[in-house]
Amino acid sequence: MVVQIIGSVIIFIVAVLLSIPVATLMKKTYNGEKNFMDFMLPLEGFIFKICRIDPGKEMDWKKYLSTLLLIQVFWFVFGFVILLVQGRLFLNPAHIPSMEWTLALNSVTSFLTSANLQHYSGETGASYLSQMGVFMFLQFVSAGTSLAAGVAIVRGLAAGSTTTLGNFYNDFLRSCTRILLPLCIIVAAIFIFNGMPMTFKAAQQSISIQGDTTVVAKGPVAAMIPIKELGSNGGGFFGANSAHPFENPDFFTFIIHTLIVLLLPLAFIFFVGKYLDNKKFSRMLFGVMLAGFIVTLIPIVVNEMSGNPKIAAMGINTSMGNLEGKEVRYGSGYSAFYSAVNMVVPAGTTTGMHDSYMPLSAVGMLIGMQVDSFFGGLGTGWINMFIYLIIALFIATLMIGRTPELFGRKISLLEIQAAVMVSIISFSVPLILTAIACYTYVHYPGGPEALGWLSNKGPHGFTTMLYEYTSSMAGNGSEFSGLGNNTPFWNFTTCIPMLMGRFVPIIGAFVIIGSLRTKKSAEPSSGVLKTESATFGIFLFAVIMILSVLSMFIVFILGPVMEHFQLIKI
Repeated sequence: MVVQIIGSVIIFIVAVLLSIPVATLMKKTYNGEKNFMDFMLPLEGFIFKICRIDPGKEMDWKKYLSTLLLIQVFWFVFGFVILLVQGRLFLNPAHIPSMEWTLALNSVTSFLTSANLQHYSGETGASYLSQMGVFMFLQFVSAGTSLAAGVAIVRGLAAGSTTTLGNFYNDFLRSCTRILLPLCIIVAAIFIFNGMPMTFKAAQQSISIQGDTTVVAKGPVAAMIPIKELGSNGGGFFGANSAHPFENPDFFTFIIHTLIVLLLPLAFIFFVGKYLDNKKFSRMLFGVMLAGFIVTLIPIVVNEMSGNPKIAAMGINTSMGNLEGKEVRYGSGYSAFYSAVNMVVPAGTTTGMHDSYMPLSAVGMLIGMQVDSFFGGLGTGWINMFIYLIIALFIATLMIGRTPELFGRKISLLEIQAAVMVSIISFSVPLILTAIACYTYVHYPGGPEALGWLSNKGPHGFTTMLYEYTSSMAGNGSEFSGLGNNTPFWNFTTCIPMLMGRFVPIIGAFVIIGSLRTKKSAEPSSGVLKTESATFGIFLFAVIMILSVLSMFIVFILGPVMEHFQLIKI
């Protein structure tokens, strides 16, 4: 167990070290500085030319935001249509049928918003065309959109009197061609050399050692998995996700999976400091996010490595922790670490079934997803932290009797209202939808059994439904597998938090930064609260945790805490 803890720490440290040069590349890319990726200029110029786009045309916050939102509509329609007719299209050697329309609606919404919630099973629910042309495509463009949005907010904080935020198309395309695509090619090559399939051939029959005949699904796996992790997406080619040996062949690929999930969210933190020429600010952000990650990590690791007391009471050795639902190649320690990483970074990939984790592990998972800014997604994690930053700055300045100010620009009522509104929506939507689901489950005319939603009743069943909506709101996409969620009710209702969790924070952040850009920037005086200080970082962390605990305390009691007490019979 100690070896697994030390190994996890080493993996995290390596991810941090790798993220620093990537942050430098990001700074040069988005600041228009010369760098070794300039060989992509002809390709980018060709794309802009055929699309008749002027990448040098500056956009104010309204134009930037409206362009970002409008292009999502085209991608949605494109993906939705293909999923509806995939059964009649090419690259479908397994003859997978077309998706039912509510499932298609949920699936395209999920991948468009980077949630990657999968109410279908990857290898049996989507053709190769859908996997590559819809899901992998949406994983790229959603990640590129996240980066572009995050960069625009950072650019808005930079010094200068202009009200523009750059050009969305330029930021978006460079995110794809200079950040995401090169990294994905490198990682895909590593995966292929380590046994990950990359083929368009149909599934093949195989005879096992004991003589059983089984069908082994394959496909263009190595092309999809890198962007699944690097883009904070998480949608697996296979239903078992990263527990499947074709998505995660060995322990070396497990390390690569973990590194690339963390890489770009970590790099974005350091990019913020480099772009704003304020490394102390990025170190403060890193400290807050690291503290939040540890808070999320501890309950998951401790509970999973401690094992199940019910099993121990039966005289079974639980020294290796809670192995139920775990991939035995990684054990309880690495599985718990990987789970925690994918809660704070909303990729939501799994090497085990969260439905089989210990009750209090769900507390860490829910906190990580609810806050969604302890590293968070690439670009969007920073946006969520930016919202918390505004709220914390307002509260702190009220306490010391000073005017709230951020990077030389005064924060007024509009910015505070927008930040608070985003925060309220983020916390309340999953709770409201969970209440509706509970009411429906209890009062369904045919009875709960007729619905067939839950494999576990009581507190665990409550946590299962709460987790589904919290994961959707956070753009995480992981789930408790004990929920029968491929129904019109769940397909429709999870679309609401996925869309709101994706676009409400982005819209709120653009409203705030647009207002701040209209104000004159002044050199901070000695009376201004320094946001890069360790003291403010501690206060920011406290504000985030207080807001999270206050919003989730009751549901923690109703779900995981009550289930824990039932487990230990207190």
